[in-house]
Amino acid sequence: MSFDAVIEQLRTSPKGLSSTEVAQRIKNYGPNKITQRKGPGALGLFFSQFMDPLIYILLASSVIAVLMGKTTDAAVIFGVIFINAIIGFVQEFQANNAIRNLLQLVPEYTTVVREGLQKHIESEDLVPGDYVLLQAGDRISADIRLTFAKSLSCNESILTGESLPSEKSTAAVEVNAVVADRKSMVFSGTFVTEGTAEGVVVATGKKTEIGQISELMQSTGEVKSPLTKSIEKIGKTITLAILIVGLLVFIIGLFRHYTLVESMLSAITLAVAAIPEGLPAVITISAAIGIIRLAKRKAVMRHLSSVETLGSTTVICSDKTGTLTRNEMTVQIIWDGENRYTVTGLGTEVQGRTLLESTATEAKEEDIGELMRAGALCNDATLHVAEDGTWKMVGDPTELALIFASRKFGINESSIREEWPRLDVKPFDSVTKRMITLHQSPGDEKVIYLKGAPETVIPLLQKTDAIHPEKIKKEALDLAASGLRILAFAVKRLAPDDRINSLESRMLEDFTFLGLMAMKDPPREEVKTAIKKCHDAGIVVKMITGDHPATALAIAKELALSKNELVVTGQELQQMDDAALQETVKTTDIYARVSPEDKLRLVKALQANGEIVAMTGDGVNDAPALKRADIGISMGVSGTAVAREASDMILVNDNFESIEAAVEEGRHVFDNLLKGIVFILPTSIGLGLVTLFAVSFFPTVEGVLIRPMLPVQVLWVNLITAVALTLPLALEAMEPDVMNRPPRDQQKPFLSAVLALRMIIVALVMAGGTVGLFLWEYNIELEKGIDATKALAEAQTMAVTAMVFFQIFYLLNCRSLKYNVGAIGYFSNPFIYLGIFVVLLAQLFFVYAPIMNRWFSSLPLNLEAWSFSAAVAASILVIVGIEKWITSKLE
Repeated sequence: MSFDAVIEQLRTSPKGLSSTEVAQRIKNYGPNKITQRKGPGALGLFFSQFMDPLIYILLASSVIAVLMGKTTDAAVIFGVIFINAIIGFVQEFQANNAIRNLLQLVPEYTTVVREGLQKHIESEDLVPGDYVLLQAGDRISADIRLTFAKSLSCNESILTGESLPSEKSTAAVEVNAVVADRKSMVFSGTFVTEGTAEGVVVATGKKTEIGQISELMQSTGEVKSPLTKSIEKIGKTITLAILIVGLLVFIIGLFRHYTLVESMLSAITLAVAAIPEGLPAVITISAAIGIIRLAKRKAVMRHLSSVETLGSTTVICSDKTGTLTRNEMTVQIIWDGENRYTVTGLGTEVQGRTLLESTATEAKEEDIGELMRAGALCNDATLHVAEDGTWKMVGDPTELALIFASRKFGINESSIREEWPRLDVKPFDSVTKRMITLHQSPGDEKVIYLKGAPETVIPLLQKTDAIHPEKIKKEALDLAASGLRILAFAVKRLAPDDRINSLESRMLEDFTFLGLMAMKDPPREEVKTAIKKCHDAGIVVKMITGDHPATALAIAKELALSKNELVVTGQELQQMDDAALQETVKTTDIYARVSPEDKLRLVKALQANGEIVAMTGDGVNDAPALKRADIGISMGVSGTAVAREASDMILVNDNFESIEAAVEEGRHVFDNLLKGIVFILPTSIGLGLVTLFAVSFFPTVEGVLIRPMLPVQVLWVNLITAVALTLPLALEAMEPDVMNRPPRDQQKPFLSAVLALRMIIVALVMAGGTVGLFLWEYNIELEKGIDATKALAEAQTMAVTAMVFFQIFYLLNCRSLKYNVGAIGYFSNPFIYLGIFVVLLAQLFFVYAPIMNRWFSSLPLNLEAWSFSAAVAASILVIVGIEKWITSKLE
C-alpha cells in the first residue's frame, strides 16, 4: 500500500494521535511488549521429574519398605531418585529462559508525534497509528511503515540474516515480498545505521515480526533426542518386564506358602535388583565428560542429552552470514579499466597486499593510487585501535572494507583526510545509490570523488572517457556473477580558478573513471575442510540464509557445499505444500531469502523424512528453527541471546569447524555411552535372576526366605559399580573409524542383536556364578556348625563380593564392544584401573567396616572366600572373549 493509504486506514496523520485515541487503542491492541505463556513453575518442574514408570516402581518400593520397617533400604532408594530429579530439574529450568531474552530487544523509549507535539514515550505505550521519528543509532520499537526516509539504512541481520544494512525507501513493494525485500518497512528489534526517517506504527507486541517469532518459539515443541527416545524405549521395556516378573515372584511366594510380607519383600527385592538405578548416572557421566571435552574444542553444550545427538546427525542446516562466512566485508578484486588486482588478507586484517593478477607483482601508485585514495576519502567510516588492542570500527561494513583495502595499499585514512580536507558531501542514499565528496588537495586543487553502483556512476562519466561504458558494465556483471558486491569510482578536477566550496548539480557530470572495487563477506578459510569432513562422515550440509540467491550460490560453490547448483527461495518455498517440500529437501542444499517460518518448515520437512537435523544460526530469526531442530547450534560471539538460549550448543568462537569437532565428539560419546549401558544392564538382569531363582527354588527357615542378597545389598552392587566402574568407560579413547562411518541409523534398535545376546549370556553367567558361590559357602558354614544367621550373612557377603568381581572383569571386556582387551592396549586408559581400585577399596569397607556390617548385614570374609569369588568371576573374561571371536568370524 502507499503510505497515504496506510495513514488513512489507521486513521492517523503526521500530527499523531490524540490522548483519547491512544488510550482506546491501548485497550484494543494491548501494550507493545512480547509476553511469555505461563508455564509450570519451579516446583512444578521439579515434581515433573518424578513422572517416569521406573521411578514409580522405585517410589512404590521405598514406601512399601518403610511400611515393612526396612528404613535403610527405603532411604537408599529414595536418595537415588532425588539426585536424578535434581539433575533433570536444573537442565529443564535453564531451557525455559529463551523467550525472556526477546524482551531485551525492545527499547525503553521512542520519539513520537502526538497531538502535533514531539514526545519521548516508553516504547511499551506505542500503539498502531502512532507517528514515529527515527534517526541513526535508534533501535526500532515496533513494525513501522515509512512515510519519509533520507539516506536511511537499517541493520536487520537478526531478522533476515543479511550482513549488509538494508537501504530503505517509502515506495510500496510487492504484496508477497519477503521481509528482506520490504524496503518501505522497518521492524521491531532492528536498528538504524544511517539517515533519518518518519513512519506510522502498523504492528506492536506479538503482531510484529519479532513477536511472531516469539509465538513460533512458544508453539514449537522441542524434539526429543535420539538418545532420549532410545533410553525411554529401554525404560518402558524394563518397566513392563519388572511389573510382570515382580507379580510372578509375588504369586510364586504365595504359592510356596511364604507370608504376605515375605512375598511382598521378595517382589521389592526383584524390583530393586532389576531396575538399573545407575543408568541415569551412566548417561549423565558419559555426557558430562563429553561436554568437558567439547568445551576444550570451543563448543559449549547446554543439554547433556544433546551430546550424543551430534553423533547421530544426518543433516546440518547452516546459516550463511557469520557461520559459513566471516561477517566482515572484504575487498577482494580491483579493476582499473584494464587490469585486475587481487587483494590479500581477509576481514579486519590490515596486513595484506594488492597484487597485479597477471604477474603477481605489487600494484603501483601510478596504476591505482588515486582509486585507493578515492576509497579512503569518499568514505565516512573510521578505524582506530582500542585499548584492548582490537580494532574499533565505526561505519557501514562496505565503507569499512574500503578502509581496510586502503590500509593494505599503504594509505592511512586519518592522515590522508587531514591532507585532503573535505569541503562538502552528498551522502550515499538508496535513490541515487552514490556518494560524492569535494576535497581540497595538498596542491590547492579542488577534486570531486564519486563512488556508487556502476549503473549510477557510468551516466556521469565524460563522453570522451578512454574506457567505454559497455566494457565497464561487462566487467561489473562478470564480478557480480561471482557473488561480489561492486562499487565504481570516478574523479573530477575543477578548474584552478574555480572557487566553489560546495557541490552543485552542474558539477555532477564529465567524471573520469577510476575503477571498480569488488567485495564480499568471504567464507571462513577452515569451513571448506570442515564441510568435506562432514560429507565423509555421511552428513549433508545445507545452507539456509536470508541473503540473495546469487550470493548464496557463489558462497556454496566456493565451499563445495552442494553437488548441484539448485537454489530455492523463500517465495518458492511458500508456494509448496508439505509433501512437495519433503521432496525438495532431498535434492536441494541451498535456500535463499527465507523467513523464520520457512526455516522452521525446512527443519520439519527434513525430520519428516527421517533425518536427524542440526541447525546453526545466530539471529533472532533462527531461534524457532534452533529450538525445533534435533540439535540447535548458535554462535557465541555474534549470536543474539535469544538464539543462544534456544540452542543446545554454543560455538564459543563462531567457527563452523567446531561443528565437525562436535560431531566427532558426539560419536565418541555415543560409543562410550553404549559401552556403559552394555556394561550396566547385565548387572541388573543378573541381580534380578538371582532373586527370581531364590524365590522359585530356595528353602525358607521359619517362614523367612533364604536370600543370596538382601535388597539393600543389591542396591550397593548397583550403585558402586555404576559410578566407579562406568566412569572410566566414559574416558575411553576415540575409536579410529569414528568419522569414516555413516550416522547411526535411528530405525535400528539402540542395542543390536549381538549386544543383546551378549548381555543375556553375561547376566546368566553372573547369576549362576553368584548363586552357586552363595550355596557353596552357606552349606559349608552350616556343616562347620556355624550359627545359621551368621552362615547366611557370610554367604550373602561372599555373593555380593563375587558379583562385584564379575563387574570388574566384565568391565575389561566392555572397553571395546568389538575387540578383545589386548587389541586396544591394556594401559591405553589408566582410569580403568583407578576405578577398579576404588571399587575394591569400597568392597573392603563393605566387608570389614563395623558400620557397614550394621547397615548392610555383611560380615568379614577370609582370604579363601576372596580367592574363590575372584576365580569364579574371571570366567566372564574367557566367555565374552570367545563370543567376540565367534562374532568377528561371522561378520
